[in-house]
Amino acid sequence: MYLHQLEGEHMADAKTEDVLVAGAVRRAMWRLVPFLGLCYLLNYIDRTNVSFAQLTMNADLGLSAAAYGLGAGLFFVAYFFFEVPSNIILHKVGARVWIARIMITWGIIASGMAFVQNEAWFYVMRILLGIAEAGFFPGIILYLTYWFPRVTRAKMVALFFVAVPVSSVIGGPISTLLIANGDGAWGFDAGWRFMFFVEGIPSVLVGVLVLVLLADRPSKAAWLAPAEQQALEARIAAEDSAQVQHETGIRAGLADPRVLGLALVYFGIVFGSYVFQFFLPTVIKDMGKQFGTEYSIIQVGLITAIPYAVAALFMILNSRHSDRTGERRLHVAIPVFVGAAAVAVALFLGSPFLMIAAMSICAAGIWGSIPVFWTLPSVFLTGFGAAAGIALINSFGNLGGFAGPALIGALKDGTGTHTAGFFVVAAMLVMAGVAVMLVARRREVREGVTVSDS
Repeated sequence: MYLHQLEGEHMADAKTEDVLVAGAVRRAMWRLVPFLGLCYLLNYIDRTNVSFAQLTMNADLGLSAAAYGLGAGLFFVAYFFFEVPSNIILHKVGARVWIARIMITWGIIASGMAFVQNEAWFYVMRILLGIAEAGFFPGIILYLTYWFPRVTRAKMVALFFVAVPVSSVIGGPISTLLIANGDGAWGFDAGWRFMFFVEGIPSVLVGVLVLVLLADRPSKAAWLAPAEQQALEARIAAEDSAQVQHETGIRAGLADPRVLGLALVYFGIVFGSYVFQFFLPTVIKDMGKQFGTEYSIIQVGLITAIPYAVAALFMILNSRHSDRTGERRLHVAIPVFVGAAAVAVALFLGSPFLMIAAMSICAAGIWGSIPVFWTLPSVFLTGFGAAAGIALINSFGNLGGFAGPALIGALKDGTGTHTAGFFVVAAMLVMAGVAVMLVARRREVREGVTVSDS
């Protein structure tokens, strides 16, 4: 009878803990994720608004497609070298201070793009922007592991990451509107200069708000009850210790073969995503000429938003299904395979509507895979190892953001069309899909358990 009483008390305690954790997760989701999504939305606009600036900036500065692609990609070279140190510093000093520092400095440099006068300074400012932004995205991914149990992480990453397609849904029209109406505004002699200056300011202001609104961990969140703080941190710590037997150090995190395998996967995905991001406006402009239509710069921005709206919806659906089933590998591989097929045929379709439909499927495949992908490192990394490993995956992966635009820009100059470049994108996405299947071949990740295939 005494044992039955103990079992009953244990079940009651477990139920109470579940209620406290659920309440804490719900509060954290509403308190943190929308604000972090706003930060990332601003980040992505400031990183990629150059794709719209090029529509008039390239002629003003005398940039070829290859020079533009190189400058767009140099951002990621700087990003590569500073990513791991930045994420380790974040883990040491806390997300609140370090994310605020990142946002304020990148906002200042993003506005400074308005004063670029030639090709050399275009390269310099893109490099400085990469240095300033380094560590932001992997820092947020790491930060979310401090707050959310594993069973909810794909959904939380998706809700945060939906800022990327949303930034393109709203960023394209806003950027092109500023370019179209900015000539002469505030003394700027070109609309693209006015756009750069204006769009950097919100990042500085929101960076200051980060110091006020973010808490480093649940135990420091005044908006959680003490019991909720303890229950949430205990649940995450118990999951981490059950999944990873001991905390991984920096060297172990950097040297783990699975980290290098995931870096290869992410390289292929990012290669495709940034080619898509940086060249879609020119593809749409060329598409208008191909079908006998002249699109204004504002119309280009509006049409560009369509694939990203589709991607935002699929991103949420794919992540929720992955969380519900606990399956990760196929939720990454299948979308990128479908995206590869779509981009390979897009330019051969006989109408602008079919081309945009194919582009939308490609965008859904690329961006829909990313939130699920970012649940994989925390399966085998914790602590400083997670900070270093996540940053290394992101930094190596983002070299695809350098290689993609530079290579596709050179191919466009050499061939006069985007066809060869899109075939390269398709090949890189296929490589990413195959790589994630191979990395997870021996052990398949499920929430709370690792199941051997053999």
